[in-house]
Amino acid sequence: MAKQGINKINGLRQRWLVYQLLADVVWAVAIALLGGSLLFHLFSVPEVATLLIFIIALVVLLAMHRPWLINNEAIAGYLNKEYPELQESTDLILQPIGQLNTLQLLARSHTQAVLDGLQVSHKHFAKRLIKALPLLLAAVIFVIVFNKLYSNKHTTYSWGEKNGSTAQCIPPEKVLPQINELELTITPPAYTGKAKRLQDKFNLTAEEGATVSWDIKTNVAIKNAYLIFNDKERIALKSTGEYTQWSAQRIVNKPGFYQVSIDGKLSDLYQVQVIKDGPPVIHVKAPKQYTYIDAGEAQKVNINASLNDDYGIANALIIATVAKGKGEGVKFKEYKLNFSTVFSGHSPQYNVQKLIDLPALNMEPGDELYFYVQAQDTHQQQSRTDVFTVAIQDTAELLSMDGVLSGANIKPEFFRSERQIIIDAEKLIKDKDTISTEKFNARSNDLGVDQKLLRLRYGKFLGEEDETVEGPKGGDELSNPADFSNGAKILKEYTDDHDKAEDAQFFEPAIKAQLKATLSEMWKAELQLRLYKPQAALPFAYKALRLLKDLQQKSRSYVAKTSYNPPPLKPEKRLSGELDKIIQPVNKQDIKAPADNQAVLKNAIGVLESLKLKPVLNAADNRTLQLANQRLSEIASAQPGTYLPALSAMRRILSVQKINVSDINMVERAIQKTLVSIKNMPKSDEANADMGLSGRYFKNLKQANN
Repeated sequence: MAKQGINKINGLRQRWLVYQLLADVVWAVAIALLGGSLLFHLFSVPEVATLLIFIIALVVLLAMHRPWLINNEAIAGYLNKEYPELQESTDLILQPIGQLNTLQLLARSHTQAVLDGLQVSHKHFAKRLIKALPLLLAAVIFVIVFNKLYSNKHTTYSWGEKNGSTAQCIPPEKVLPQINELELTITPPAYTGKAKRLQDKFNLTAEEGATVSWDIKTNVAIKNAYLIFNDKERIALKSTGEYTQWSAQRIVNKPGFYQVSIDGKLSDLYQVQVIKDGPPVIHVKAPKQYTYIDAGEAQKVNINASLNDDYGIANALIIATVAKGKGEGVKFKEYKLNFSTVFSGHSPQYNVQKLIDLPALNMEPGDELYFYVQAQDTHQQQSRTDVFTVAIQDTAELLSMDGVLSGANIKPEFFRSERQIIIDAEKLIKDKDTISTEKFNARSNDLGVDQKLLRLRYGKFLGEEDETVEGPKGGDELSNPADFSNGAKILKEYTDDHDKAEDAQFFEPAIKAQLKATLSEMWKAELQLRLYKPQAALPFAYKALRLLKDLQQKSRSYVAKTSYNPPPLKPEKRLSGELDKIIQPVNKQDIKAPADNQAVLKNAIGVLESLKLKPVLNAADNRTLQLANQRLSEIASAQPGTYLPALSAMRRILSVQKINVSDINMVERAIQKTLVSIKNMPKSDEANADMGLSGRYFKNLKQANN
């Protein structure tokens, strides 16, 4: 008996485990269906990802719930709670008989008898499974509906051209019943480097200049067949068999639409999308738009650029121009420099570099190099960048005394001492081999001190703190009890009260920024001089001097010379008062309103609105829609992806007896896209009609007088 009770509890435990596992499996299947469907349709992930999602979801759910951890004691506790007739003694069945007393043995035997005849419900064990089944059903319904909608979307929508246009709506293809088979061959032009491709659809997307061949097989013998492009051009299909095989060929250069005509019967409208080849795109990564090479820097420039094109780059080169001299004596010389990259194949992207040695181009200090990068693609299209400038600093001009001795210079003497630091540093470098190391280091350190003093002088103009050390203040001026609550005096005594560089108002913001840059270069030069490296300090000193001379030039004021030459006066006409020769100017101009090319489409909107109330076309309305159909055909030939469905809907309205409201709405939306507001032209004010009020007024007035 005891063994039967334990077996029943084990059976209930296994039932619990099975239901929990089934619930986790159902949850994992629902998650896998939802995730796999979304990944497959939105991101083109293979369907095998659904199985992977199921495995991952199942492992996560099992790790969360851990149904295998349930034991017999938990099942016994559940039975005691749900079934009072067991008298909360089910756990006694699981205990050894030798450990039970007399009362426990009696209770155990009673519980065993009740448990043998007890019918335990499945409801509690299957609670999670019951909750999971509706989710699985909802997931299945969602996947079915989503797959259907997505498949319909892809049959009625095609993606736009390569140039970045958005997806455009196109109608599903409808083929004439006489056509049994189609083989459309697209041969891209040679510049694309693409192989020809085949398709069995009439709607085509081809590269500009591609050759398209139509091979149509009919199920019956026909007399003639044509391809009609944009309702204008007609190409005859030639028979290659017993009037059941027809072929034609055409070079596609512009977008549009076409129809197939078999024995006078016209097919639906098929669109022709053309992928245009854009010019190369050039992006120069280095150098900057304007590069200045200071003294001491390597006179080289590294040109780094990226080239992008749809089908490949055929060639790229650098057009460089060297400018030598100044004023009227300037001379120019042009160079064509090739990159080391070999432009073979049809790679859409290239990263090219070119290191130009400026002295190899006979450039000297003061000369400038102007260059731009030019690229040509496989379609013979060219593009070029903006002009970049590279200038070499002229140290002789910087060290010259021009302008220093002029009367216009109002700068203090220390504004020009940076030049002397450079001269002394260059002299120290020349004397390096003739003097001792100790003397060399001492002279270099002295130059660093001179650079520091110069920097501190300029720092005063920006309100920077002086680095002089103050002695200790004598006496405590806050010992007076009267100053106990004087906060201003306390702050003045114990805070650093001086001007700040950000608050200095001596100069304009641009001048202040350049002065800060000058101080930064002086800091760097001083550092190298203190490290006994005058050669490394020269580039920073030259740059500081160049910035100072630029500031000196900006401080000058230039006043343009102006002159006024009045017309000569006639003394005999002065104060005569004769005005007969002065006439009122008259400007007569005929302003004609421009032709409204949109009037046809605007009239069609009114006809379409009336068709919604009464779907019957009279002769006048039919004529209006025919004119609108011609205008819409011209628009669709330029943008078939956008207006071709509306053109088909317009022709259905004109051809069928029963007009569909959805076709009317589609045509109206397309016409609304084409309509643009017309500028108001000047016109005379129109008098408002009095609706006969004045006539009735005088009539009533006359009757009243009689």
